[in-house]
Amino acid sequence: MKTLLSIICRKKVKNSLFLLFLLFLYIAISAFSYANAVSSDIEKSVFRLHVLANSDTKEDQDLKYEVRDALLKYMNQLCSNVTTKEEVLTIASSHLEEFEQIAKTVITEKGYSYPVSIEIGNFSFPTKEYGDICFPAGTYDALRVKIGEAKGQNWWCVMFPPLCFVNVSSGIVPEESKSLIKQELNEEEYSIITKEESPEIQFKIGLIEWFMSHNLLTAKK
Repeated sequence: MKTLLSIICRKKVKNSLFLLFLLFLYIAISAFSYANAVSSDIEKSVFRLHVLANSDTKEDQDLKYEVRDALLKYMNQLCSNVTTKEEVLTIASSHLEEFEQIAKTVITEKGYSYPVSIEIGNFSFPTKEYGDICFPAGTYDALRVKIGEAKGQNWWCVMFPPLCFVNVSSGIVPEESKSLIKQELNEEEYSIITKEESPEIQFKIGLIEWFMSHNLLTAKK
């Protein structure tokens, strides 16, 4: 009798452990699917500018900002009436030669002869705050500009929606930029990037960034 009870108990323990394992697996898959879907939607709504300096010398870093300002000025002229990321991508793709020439002109005028490489691609970025907007770490479409050896500190911003000139110290993003973001995201996703102060939203932000930090969410093409 004791042997029979022992066998039954062991089976119950094994079944309980198996059910716990299935529950854990279900939760893990659900969390991954959620994080992947949300990060994908956020990444798809953004187009960034990424400028890499030749080196970390003050001169090369100053040059990086000169190139940045010239490219942003030109891009803002081209996209002054644009309301979707797809439009921005189309315009940027059709003006790559102009971007390269603008960068080369700035570099030459400043007395340097560095080569310039410009491309549009899907690149990894860390978490970045723009005033009261926060984009989680992820892989975003971007216009990447490499100056010279491109071994210096890099600089990036969001070209669409237009956040490159947001005054970070003020902590406020213009409502016009926010409205463009709202068009691309659902209510919950928008709550995540605006860092809504609720335990649920903070947990979801942490969940997305955990998967990103462990390279479990792949680049979105």
